Amino acid sequence: MPQMSNPQYLLRFDDICPTMNWRVWAEIESVLVQRQIKPILAVVPDNHDPGLQVDVPAPDFWERVRDWQERGWTIGLHGFQHRYVSRNAGLVATRKKSEFAGLPAAQQREKLRCGVKILEREGITPRVWIAPGNTFDAATVALLPEFAIRIICDGYFRFPYVCPVTPSDGEKVSEGRVRGLSGASLISNEGDGMTWVPQQLFYFRPAPSGVWTVCYHHNNWTASQMRKFREDTDGYSANIASLEEVLERNTPRERRGSAWLCTHPRVSRFLIRSALKLWSWWSAGRRRRQSAEVNAVQLPR
Repeated sequence: MPQMSNPQYLLRFDDICPTMNWRVWAEIESVLVQRQIKPILAVVPDNHDPGLQVDVPAPDFWERVRDWQERGWTIGLHGFQHRYVSRNAGLVATRKKSEFAGLPAAQQREKLRCGVKILEREGITPRVWIAPGNTFDAATVALLPEFAIRIICDGYFRFPYVCPVTPSDGEKVSEGRVRGLSGASLISNEGDGMTWVPQQLFYFRPAPSGVWTVCYHHNNWTASQMRKFREDTDGYSANIASLEEVLERNTPRERRGSAWLCTHPRVSRFLIRSALKLWSWWSAGRRRRQSAEVNAVQLPR
């Protein structure tokens, strides 16, 4: 693959739980280890979603998660039970289907507490929030620091940025909102707080400079999808990075444009997809011009 830009690709695997597709995962894990790729793994603490019950439960699941953590792979908190209980799209999604968005803050806090407690009991430290269905609201964001989670992986934008999350004294989280703070102010006002890392792709593709998180759901992969994954991790290997490397190379700062895009998902998806399409056209044109130049040089005089 010609290197015509300097994008950085993060790999993220969602729906990691005891009953996931272990046959496919064994092949994926082999690729990750061989290529020394450190992905983000979104772990469901207490899965109750029948759609994720693909295989018999792995009795050594938590031992495996501890091994992944020891390798330096990033463990993310993927909700609590992966059960969609509200019809609310929250801040960054368009689909009205959520485990958290729209619920009272007290219920959200309890779900977060239970999920984190399970992971901590097993010696796992979740560093990143990854909501099932990408749906969560301002209350979720404000609650995450209570559980030492200050990174969110979601949204259509190009570079990580920082936003405030903790209400000041006298402000309280209630009924899915933060009293005195709107969802927009939680995303864009000045102050320290949450680091947002984008997630825009579901397969590798050429892209301009930026951070591009490729999110995979492997439970229903076919042999051809596994083969494509191997090819892509080979072809894009020079540009695949870990979360630590991405944040080191792209020091998160306040980006009002990214913050606005993050909470306007229809607009942000359109703009990111348009940018990728234009980049693909430009890249294809450049390859054709380079090929023509090479052929011209090789023609006999």
